[in-house]
Amino acid sequence: MTIDSGPSDVTTESGLLQQLPEEERQRIEDRWRIYQLRHHPSWWRRLLLFLSLIGPGILVMIADNDAGGVITYAQTGAMYGIGFFIPFLLLMIPVAYIVQEMTVRLGAVTHRGHAEMIWGRYGAFWGVFSLIDLTIANILTLATEFIGIRVGMSVFGVSPYISVPVAWFFAASIMVFLHYSTWERLALWIAAANIIFVPLAIAAHPKWGQVIAAVGTWHIPVGTALGAFTYVVLANLGTTIAPWMLFFEQSSVVDKGLTIADIFGGQADTAIGSLSMGIIAIAIVVLTGTLVYGHPGASNFDIEAILQSLQQSRLGNLGTALFALGLVEAGLIAAIAITASTSWAVAEALKLPRSLNLRPQHALPFYLSGILSAALAAIVVLIPHVPLGFLNLTVQVIASIFMPAAMLFLLMLLNDREIMGEYVNRPWQNYSALTIVGLLILANGLYGYTVIFHRG
Repeated sequence: MTIDSGPSDVTTESGLLQQLPEEERQRIEDRWRIYQLRHHPSWWRRLLLFLSLIGPGILVMIADNDAGGVITYAQTGAMYGIGFFIPFLLLMIPVAYIVQEMTVRLGAVTHRGHAEMIWGRYGAFWGVFSLIDLTIANILTLATEFIGIRVGMSVFGVSPYISVPVAWFFAASIMVFLHYSTWERLALWIAAANIIFVPLAIAAHPKWGQVIAAVGTWHIPVGTALGAFTYVVLANLGTTIAPWMLFFEQSSVVDKGLTIADIFGGQADTAIGSLSMGIIAIAIVVLTGTLVYGHPGASNFDIEAILQSLQQSRLGNLGTALFALGLVEAGLIAAIAITASTSWAVAEALKLPRSLNLRPQHALPFYLSGILSAALAAIVVLIPHVPLGFLNLTVQVIASIFMPAAMLFLLMLLNDREIMGEYVNRPWQNYSALTIVGLLILANGLYGYTVIFHRG
């Protein structure tokens, strides 16, 4: 007996496909392209398959090197040099990977976003708690992105009343008007410019022997005030792992349509992103640790003072302009990612249609939550005399304070065999994640102690 697969069957299948919701239809078409690539033996198609699967991991990690991160790393190098924070940032590479890899598995197995999983598994109370946690953190983090864009464009004489609204409009427009795959590819091209900090670090002519030696002689600089130092450590933790990253990558995996068969590709994507993030973060600390650290007043430098110091260094006007462009790019790519993160999370919680494949007229509430939160952050940055440097570090600290709760929800979901099956966390993954949570709580507690008892 043979199965008829003639024109009438094709027509029927096409008709059924057209009856599906728009976001599902687009996702099925994307999955069909992945299926064809996976079942073709040529090495070229295998390469195309890998390139098709990457995106969420690289985007979340490069967006993690956001404007707030660039400013934090620059301030870190200016204040403390390279002795402590080079090995610290090397350690953050596996930390970031361990955390984000869990969201890949959770999204690929469940086909549900992070907010939807928390609401569905733990109820409305914890769902509201996690959503409020995320929304506040996202608005504050978006403020740091617009700070970076404002400061970076000021190097070229552009008014913040132009640069900040234009950046907000761009991030909102591409989310609303582009399908997921096009949005992702455009975001990846923007993210690629983050690499500019590496040649700038090389151009600073650091003493590479000291950079390498710092790894083996990890120590806190002599005479360091404990309170300020703990504050900067927390800021670096907050810019390496943040609540929005969990929600973004899992929802991105779902919107991209990744399945269990794609988990390895998603893990490789996240590993590449983690390594890229670490290299660029270290490059920024090396840059300012070489050219700014030790200068009078370096411990009090804000990003504008750091830019002035770089301009007076061997980098000159051209190097400073490139650093400023990198700062703008970092703010823009993060604004794109975090705005989408908010929209996905709110729509998942409220059970609204949620996909970047949806046309705006079909899903306006989905898009509005991200757009309005970004607008609020942009307005805050335009307030006259806002202390930009202090606001940036404070936001990173707040992100690190919010992170333990977000991590515990993630761990509970990843150990739920009913929803994860054989893809639950292995013991070493649980031990690693719990160690990360413990370090976050310890650092937060130490900082709280220094604040209460005014220790340095």
